Amino acid sequence: MDPLPPAESAVVRRIVADLKGRPGPLLEVLHAIQAALGFVPEGAVPLVAEGLNLSRAEVHGVVSFYHYFRHTRPGAHLVSLCQAESCQSMGAQALAAHARRRLGIDFHQTTADGRFSLEPVYCLGNCACSPAVMIDGRLHGRVTPERFDALVADGAAAP
Repeated sequence: MDPLPPAESAVVRRIVADLKGRPGPLLEVLHAIQAALGFVPEGAVPLVAEGLNLSRAEVHGVVSFYHYFRHTRPGAHLVSLCQAESCQSMGAQALAAHARRRLGIDFHQTTADGRFSLEPVYCLGNCACSPAVMIDGRLHGRVTPERFDALVADGAAAP
């Protein structure tokens, strides 16, 4: 298991210390770590386990069970494509295939230049405007392959 850089270790230890008194704090701690670092690094597992008096296996089990938790540093821009039924009925599978080709990556991967990470999500709550895409927290509806290209090329994904 790779040790965390000192700055990341300090963030994880602070989060654990701040939240360990809450009832059943593990999920809240993991969410806070991902919010702070962009992912839950493997090196955070022993720190969380020690701080919450859990086994490493318990912490790892929760991190690996929930698809929401990223295990690697995400790209500069997070592209989430809805894969729920409403979006599927309106072309989400074709849009996902297009997005994978356009970015040159599959779901749960990051482009070689570190610019984009592509993630599936299972409902963005925008069913009336399917298919839906979220880029860096901004929701977009009725996304066609052409609109997807424009979104990743312009202001929706600009730093």
